[in-house]
Amino acid sequence: MIANVLTIAGSDPSGGAGIQADLKTFSALGTYGTSVITALTAQNTCGVAGVHGVPVAAIRQQLEHLLADVHIDAVKIGMVASRDVAQTIADVLQQRRPRWIVLDPVMVAKSGDVLVDDAGIRAVRDILVPLADVITPNLPEAAVLLDRSRPASLEDMEALLPALVALGVPYVVLKGGHLRGETCPDLLASPQGQRWLAAERIATDNLHGTGCALSSAITACLARLPAQASSEAPIEAITTAKQWLHEALAASERLNVGQGRGPVHHFHAWW
Repeated sequence: MIANVLTIAGSDPSGGAGIQADLKTFSALGTYGTSVITALTAQNTCGVAGVHGVPVAAIRQQLEHLLADVHIDAVKIGMVASRDVAQTIADVLQQRRPRWIVLDPVMVAKSGDVLVDDAGIRAVRDILVPLADVITPNLPEAAVLLDRSRPASLEDMEALLPALVALGVPYVVLKGGHLRGETCPDLLASPQGQRWLAAERIATDNLHGTGCALSSAITACLARLPAQASSEAPIEAITTAKQWLHEALAASERLNVGQGRGPVHHFHAWW
């Protein structure tokens, strides 16, 4: 059967990030996507003009009503704007826990706009990270989660990784895209140890929603794993998701969306 996956995230009117990007990614990777909206953003490819949180009661109602009916194999959690929202998500998912929970700690947009307040940051770290099976922070987000300076080298990333694992999550994908250089290395921690996931850097400004796309791709790939998968299977799923994003970035020049940072081409394999 086709796996059902859920995104709990904010809405992006431009379609390149958030709920819209997640649903495109789920579909592109052969899963059935469902969604619960946590925030409405006013944004385009040039930046974020405003963030408007959905009432906590409405988020709970969306989640409970969906999960009472649809079996969800994997969930991706994106933008969480407050502690109350984080606690609500955790409460409901603990009652009806999917097999996989992927957390993308969305805190800062590619434009540099801060999307979450201090209380929201603490809630992500204290409530949602221990609930997750996989987290996918970029370097600024990892620094915020740990209240440390931003890693500036591969060695800094390796030094930071154990502290992220110590937050209580089995798999950490520490994304190195903010480093300079010809490669775009991510550092993966798993129960089997740590390894580098290397890829060539693609010369493009179409970076809007890349974090959303990677985390939702990981969610879809994990959801498709058989129940009795090998211990290496989650690592292979994460690797497959990274390769899919690499190809989506390479094909992004086929799109003409906005005047700022355009989106990746989620359906590059199809059209």
